[in-house]
Parts: sequence; structure tokens; C-alpha cells
Amino acid sequence: MIPSFYDEGALVAVLTTQPLDRALDYRAPEGGCHLGAFVEVPLGPRKVLGVVWGPGKGDYDYARVRSVLRVLDAAPMRDEMRSFLEKAAAYTLTPMPAMLRLATRAPGLGDPPSMRKVYRRGASEPDRMTDARRRVLEFLGAYGDLAFTLKELADLSGVTASVIKGLVKQGAVAEEDSPRDLPFPPMDPGRDGKALTEDQAQAATHIASAVASGTYGTTLLRGVTGSGKTEVYLEAVAACLHAGRQALVLLPEIALTAEFLKRVEARFGARPAEWHSGATMTERRRIWRMVGHGNAQLVIGARSALFLPYRNLGLIVVDEEHDTSYKQEDGVLYNARDMAVLRASLLGAQVVLASATPSLESWANAESGKYTRLDLEARFGPAVMPTMQTIDMRAEKLPGNRWVSEDLKRAVEARLAAGEQAMLFLNRRGYAPITLCRACGHQVGCDQCDARMVEHRFLKRLMCHQCGETKPLPTVCPSCGAEDRMAPVGPGVERLGEEAVELFPDARVAVLSSDMYGSARALKAEIEAIAEGGADVIIGTQLVAKGHNFPNLTLVGVIDADLGLQGSDLRAAERTFQLMRQVAGRAGRAEKPGTAMLQTYQPDHPVIRAILAGDEDGFWRAEAAQRDAAGVPPYGRMAGIILSGPDVAQVFDVANALARNPAPLTRVGAQVFGPAPAPIARVRGRHRVRMLVKAGKGVALQGAIAQWISQVRLKGDLRLAVDIDPQSFY
Repeated sequence: MIPSFYDEGALVAVLTTQPLDRALDYRAPEGGCHLGAFVEVPLGPRKVLGVVWGPGKGDYDYARVRSVLRVLDAAPMRDEMRSFLEKAAAYTLTPMPAMLRLATRAPGLGDPPSMRKVYRRGASEPDRMTDARRRVLEFLGAYGDLAFTLKELADLSGVTASVIKGLVKQGAVAEEDSPRDLPFPPMDPGRDGKALTEDQAQAATHIASAVASGTYGTTLLRGVTGSGKTEVYLEAVAACLHAGRQALVLLPEIALTAEFLKRVEARFGARPAEWHSGATMTERRRIWRMVGHGNAQLVIGARSALFLPYRNLGLIVVDEEHDTSYKQEDGVLYNARDMAVLRASLLGAQVVLASATPSLESWANAESGKYTRLDLEARFGPAVMPTMQTIDMRAEKLPGNRWVSEDLKRAVEARLAAGEQAMLFLNRRGYAPITLCRACGHQVGCDQCDARMVEHRFLKRLMCHQCGETKPLPTVCPSCGAEDRMAPVGPGVERLGEEAVELFPDARVAVLSSDMYGSARALKAEIEAIAEGGADVIIGTQLVAKGHNFPNLTLVGVIDADLGLQGSDLRAAERTFQLMRQVAGRAGRAEKPGTAMLQTYQPDHPVIRAILAGDEDGFWRAEAAQRDAAGVPPYGRMAGIILSGPDVAQVFDVANALARNPAPLTRVGAQVFGPAPAPIARVRGRHRVRMLVKAGKGVALQGAIAQWISQVRLKGDLRLAVDIDPQSFY
């Protein structure tokens, strides 16, 4: 049994966040340290962060073993968290230091508690009373012993900071130091939620009782768009809080959080902790510390919130569980949905996977009985599902610079005349995907990647969507030197926005795309304004398909419903089906009925027909049968191997060496395909070669892959990444 405490001088193994292949031996510091303690240790000339992982090996001269410098003021990492990191590392074939970095993504963990000035009512009275001073003192008197920051007190009292400073000098207001990292306000699970329909109430009761049981289980909550899935799982959150445990709700996009936070605050009477890329460094440190001490009951966050140091996590909700943004595609390659299930199984916690269009993996797990499935078949309240119809673009006679059909134009005009909102959806960022020379046919590409640069007219630049490189819009062809012959080809949302302004001159047009706003907060604010009626025509990418509620939106027009059907991605049909159903679901979410119109050149395609018919289970069964016959996920196992480096010949040499020696894989019945250049063969100047490993469903693939790739030594700047259960193949 591993000791839980190590006395001063005892050998301890410390796992650091540095790229090393093992934990290092150190001596426990003065006063000793607990298992899981966050510590600062010397590594060469540097001081680095680490965690006490267990007893030291003792395979190093004890006299030369250095001592832990100090134990940080943070709750030790729990056994459950260390086990979770180890199992996640083994599943994804990720080095442990990289996993530890995911679990310590908060700044200043080693800093002493940060302080700030707060103000409360003092014991004295001012020598002279003014109206401004009276407002301050009356305000503080009304709130008893509560303290406020200088800005809060000045704003709420309607005075300047100098008035408060003057009262401090006279002792009428007390100025004190207070820790900056304060607990989050308590949530009240006993507050009344919204009235639920019979279906919602049954689902909520089922999940709440599962949460109250204190055992592990996963529930797939499938409900049509607008059916009130959020209200159902908020009741599960309430049951979790009643039991004294913490809850985590994962959302796929930060832009979803604004409206959602309002609903949470209305339900529980306080704002939860909010963890995502838009949070400030100060907020991140506070959340990390308070979660570890149990002083944050509910966390709303992006996928990385899964790696926070929860003290007693009882529920994980993965909203829009099918969303591809839950898959981390660089650094540590993991799927937050799958890792949520893993973490909950170690905790004895419940998982709720919520979606209108579940992933085939979750659907198959529910069909096999591994997950419980609950269905909500009707929209909440008076809202009904939108009418679905297609526009056959083969019969349209549109000029080359137009993408909105006459049928769709008339439908938008009718909605605008009725005082309603319309949305035009195109899943392509920027102004135009290709910039072409009409003299020689040259297409402007990225200098660092094998990818075409996308015109972003509002930035007046071309941008590579692989590496982020930008360059000015060219007036001269970089290939043939012809002047003024460069032309944009194809539409992006910016170009569609231009067309909408021309077609609907009296309408307020808003373009929603993740790269058009300087910050996530600005994007959230714009979405909120649109929901309150700040635009008539909304132009958007897949960002708008995810969970937003625009009450006055009654028409959705999909400009290119065929866009996702091209290519060889095994999930192309599934993703197109999900995206079209999700974006169509934005229409008619209140009292007014909605319509979704899909512009397509393939109206007879099975996916388009399934979308129109609304037969979701029929679509999943057909898709499942095809995947099962091919032996691909979720009815088989796959792993992607991505080799990259600046020298393409060197990259292929290593890949070919692996391909010639597949014995560790063939012993478990796995097949190797490749090597071949990746579809985007060069990114950021690095040449990329892919291999694909395919095996049966029950095969222990990770051990075989680890043994297989250990046959090659990577020299210089060569890199090898393993992607277990790949979601994309670019």
C-alpha cells in the first residue's frame, strides 16, 4: 500500500510537468509532505512544478538526491485524479508529464494567496456629512457586515472613489486586506425550476434518482431541438448539489455560455464558476483553487474543465455531446466525451450525454444497453418542429456571383415583412475560399502549408485556416505578374453577408463567425443582442447551429447542404445529418412555427432524404449497418499515426520502416494502411505523413501500438503523434 504521508528526508517520486520519461526522486522537505502534494522542485538550474506521485525508487545515490523546495498552498491531488490521469495517458498513449500539464493549467499555483482591498462600515462617524457620504454609509448599513471592493462600492453608491477614501481617513469606512481567491456564492438547489412537461419530469426524475444513488452510470438524453433538455439536466444538477457533491456541465462553445449562465443563475440563485479560454488568468487561478477546496459547487466549462481538481464530483453533463470540438486535435489528443465517462466511472458519478443528434458511438452504446437512453420527442410549450423542405439547385438559373435562390429570397422577404428573423447558414468562414488569377489560373496558397488561403475581406487579408498565417490581398499575381486579375472564387459567410445586404436593403444583417470578433466575450455579447432582436437576417457558420435560442427566428436557409457530403471521411454522412438537423432546429423555437429550406444539388441523396423525413433512428440504423460491415468505429477500432518533420524524405523513411515491421500489430490481428501524405501534406512548414491502424472491436490496441512505434528512434525535429479513435483525417 502506498503511504499517504512522507516524513522529512524520505524518498518521494515527483512527477513534473517537464517532458521527461519518468518521475524523479527527491527528499521530502522539512515538515514532510502528503501523497499528491503540489510541490516545487529543483531541476537543473530551474525550479519546476510537480506532484508527489508515491515513494521514490531509490535507484540513485541518496547523497546526491536533492530536496523538495517547498509544498505549495493547494489541496493535494486526490487518488481519483491521479488514477484518472494515468488511465487517460494509457488510453491516449500520452506521456504522463503532458497529462499533468492539463491538470495544472492555472497560473500562479505556487504564489502566496493574492490579496485585495475591501471596504465595510467603520466604527466612527465623519466630522462632516455630505449627500455623497450619506449614500455610502446608508448603502453599507443596509448590507450589514458585507464588504465590497472600491469599484463595487463606488458604483453601487453612485459616488467617486475619492469620497470613499475620505471616509476611510475618518474611520467611517474600514479598509481591509482580503484574499482575492474567494469561494463562489452558494447555489440553492431548493429553488423552484421551470414547470416541466410530463416527458421532461419523467426524464428528470430518472436522472436525479441515479445521481442520488452515488453510483456510476451514463445516460444518453436525446431530445429534439427545443425540447427542454437543459431544464431536465439542471434538475440532475440540483439533485447533485442536494447530495453535497459538485457538478460539471461541459459546453462545446464559449459562445453558448451567456444565455446558459442566465438560466443557471435563475435556477440556483447564483452564478457558477466559468472555465474556458475567455476567462482571465485571475479567474482561472481562483476557480482551480476553489474547485479543489470544494468551494465551487458548479462549473460550466469547455473540455479542459474536465481536468480541474474536483473535491467531490458527482455529475458530469456533456451538452451537445456529438460536437466535434470535444476532440482535442493538438497536444494531448483526447475526446472529452469519452474522458468524462472514464472520470465518472472512477468517481462513482453520473454522466448525462445530451444531444438532439447523438454521435453514432453514443447511439450504439445505448442500443447495446451500456448507456441508459431517455427520449424527449416534442418541443417545449407551444413550439413545434420546423417544416423541412429542399430547393433543387439544378433547376435554379443563378448568376455566377449569387448563392441565394429565388425561392429562398422570397421566403426571407415574407418573414421580414412579418417582423420575424431569418438565418442564412453557410459552414465556411471568410469571404471566399479561393483567390485565383484569371490570367494564369494560379490559386494563392499558404507559404507554410499545402492549403489555399481564404480571403477575409473585413480584415483585408488572406488567411490560412491551418496555421493562421496571413498576408495582404494581392493586386498582382504572384505567379505570372498580371495586374488586377485576382478574383475571389466561391462564397464564405462574409461574401454571403454582402449578397444579403444587396437582396434585403432594408434589413439589418449580422454576420456571425468565430474569427470576426476580437474576443469570446464580444462574440457572446453579439449573440445576446441578436437574440433580443438586434438583427433581421443572421448569416452564420456552424457556430450558430449549437444551442442558441433566437425566439423570433422562424426561417433557416441552408445555402449549401451538400458541403459536408464530399470527401472520404467515414463520418461525413453522420456529421452532415447532425449539422443540418441542428441548424434547422434554430427555427420556430417559440410560439411562431418555423421552416428550414435546404439548397442542394443532390435532393435524392440518402442523407438529405433522411433529414427531410426526420427518421433519426432509421438513419442511425442504416449508418450503423454500413459501419459494422466495414469494421470501423464504433464497431471496430482505429488509430491514426501522424509523422511530421521539415524533411519529407526523412519523414517517409521512418514511416516506411514502421510499415515494413508491423509484427506487434499483426499479432493482435490489426492491419496497417499507409504511409501516405496527409490530405494537407504540409502545415507550418512541416511535412505530414499519415498511417492508419485498424483492428477488431475487442483488440487491446494501445499496447500493440506502443510496442510497434518503439521500434523507431526519432532524430532531430521528427515528431510522431498517435491519435486513438481519430475524428478527422486531415
